[in-house]
Amino acid sequence: MLEHYSTLKLERRGLALWVCIDNPPVNAATPAMKAELNRLFRDLSNDSETRCVVFTGAGTSFSAGGDIQRMARMIENRALWMESMAEARQLVTDMLDCDKPIIARINGPALGLGATIALCCDITVMAESARIGDTHVRMGLAAGDGGALLWPPLVGIVAARRYLLTGDLLNGREAADIGLVTVAVPDALLDDEVQRWVDKLGSGATQAIGATKRALNMRLRQEAAAYMDAHLGLETLSQLSQDHEEGVRAFLEKRKPDFTGR
Repeated sequence: MLEHYSTLKLERRGLALWVCIDNPPVNAATPAMKAELNRLFRDLSNDSETRCVVFTGAGTSFSAGGDIQRMARMIENRALWMESMAEARQLVTDMLDCDKPIIARINGPALGLGATIALCCDITVMAESARIGDTHVRMGLAAGDGGALLWPPLVGIVAARRYLLTGDLLNGREAADIGLVTVAVPDALLDDEVQRWVDKLGSGATQAIGATKRALNMRLRQEAAAYMDAHLGLETLSQLSQDHEEGVRAFLEKRKPDFTGR
């Protein structure tokens, strides 16, 4: 299985399969990477060697979400945008469908789609200095590719509104305190804490854990099937706005965006 992937670094460590996004400097999601992720989570369901999965990013970033340069090209090429929406939908549903327990090792910024990937995982271990947030609104976009689906059941509607409507970020301790992630630890203890969860889940009753995960995710999977197309449609409407174009331009020009509401 490992030899069939090129944009992801895959490594077996005992009973765990480590999956690493390696696209420096910030591990932005590319179409090739999302295609491999879609395939990976389907493959894992039939992989008897893997008892649990550790998902992380290379270097000092988990994943900063979408590729801004590609986002700029999508303003002129709507076909690219539609492809990205289909990729995001498939990624969320495949992660929720995967029976293997997935541990997120959040070693650095997890933003936008990167936050969605982290929050689709079953156990989220976050370095205290890391930052997480759904930053879609900062780019003039609706939080359609998983944020509006995942945040309310994790932290409640009040906190979800607080963070999704502003795009504000949380550090590891803040995220753990509101229940967005499982646990936050000092940076130096991140790998020890991840290994603790690997040992616990990897040595557990695989069939029972997988069935329990499926039961826990049943409502989310049903809601993803019912609502994600509408969420992505709302994100697509916002992608047509002048504010989105201004958000992309401001990011590339390293300045504060001047949103007009159009």
